[in-house]
Amino acid sequence: MFVFVCAGCGSELTTPLSRVALPAHAHQKYGNGSQLPVLMESGTFAVDPEPWGPPWRRWEEIHPDEAVARGIYAPVYAMSDGAPGSIVIAPGDARGTLLIPERAGGYCCGLDGADGPNMACEECDLPIASRIDDCSLWQAVWLAPDAVRRILVDGADSAPLSWAELLEEGKYTPPFEPIATWGSRLGPSHFWSWSPQWEAAAGRALAHLLAASEGRPVTVPDGLCKEVFQRALDALLPAGPQARRAVMAGPGHPTADADADIVLVPSHPQTGETWTPADPVSAAYPVPLPFGVWLWLAFPKPHLPVPSSGGLPDGVLRDDPPAPRPRYLFRADPGTFQQTLVRLPAVRRPWLREIPENLTQHMRVGLF
Repeated sequence: MFVFVCAGCGSELTTPLSRVALPAHAHQKYGNGSQLPVLMESGTFAVDPEPWGPPWRRWEEIHPDEAVARGIYAPVYAMSDGAPGSIVIAPGDARGTLLIPERAGGYCCGLDGADGPNMACEECDLPIASRIDDCSLWQAVWLAPDAVRRILVDGADSAPLSWAELLEEGKYTPPFEPIATWGSRLGPSHFWSWSPQWEAAAGRALAHLLAASEGRPVTVPDGLCKEVFQRALDALLPAGPQARRAVMAGPGHPTADADADIVLVPSHPQTGETWTPADPVSAAYPVPLPFGVWLWLAFPKPHLPVPSSGGLPDGVLRDDPPAPRPRYLFRADPGTFQQTLVRLPAVRRPWLREIPENLTQHMRVGLF
């Protein structure tokens, strides 16, 4: 485990933390006026390898060669000139910090970090982090990489769980959840929605599916997977014969067909590594999904009438209703989709480059 200390005075700024993979929804902006929960689990941190946050430069100010050198192959609204390697933690894991009032940018419903670091070290006043808690943003504290140092504590960090251990742990990410909103006269209200985590995960996966399509139709497995991906794939890809076939693959799942063109596989929640079979049987394009989302798609959890707690007589089961389904079709997160697609070299193909260029129109017709 590690603690982060101030680069100026050495004061401890966090509780002991273990490193995990950066969530696919780390930079997601969800809805309008929504109250999103904390991004990171308590006791964990993740590192964003890319620059993010102010200062920003518009695309018109950036030479194409510079963009390609940074791994961006298609136009974006702006690129960050911040330092790479920002560290994200749960707000409750921060210690010895104070808010900087004159940098409290945002205030639609909270702080958004747009003015740069808004938290300082309590001992030496060095700006060290950005607190994010505005509406439609995941609550987090982002430590500035050049203002903190990481120190190992309690010996070596624990080894990541194996794929078998992750399966046994069984941390599913449900596809539906209640979303709290601001502004109700009777206090915070909520509505049932597709999970923001699923929308972000699908945005990233959809970008890879399009890159793997080679400009041909793509089919995905029946069930929830088809509900999440097929509508967008059919709208964004040309119709025709010789569709490329995507199948589920991963730990504990039957080996993918040798003739599968694309495989939907999990990424490790601690290391971020994409699952690969011990003995690959095909050259299928791997499309990564967060482990909890992949687990639900690979091993669906039906709603069963079982006791919610305590015990009932033999043969007597509770008949609780399933979680309410959203009243709208699934839509992938457009921001995560664009952030992923512009970083795939395949986006330079003319037919694929048109998709992010027309993203606003695709959003208007409800694909995103």
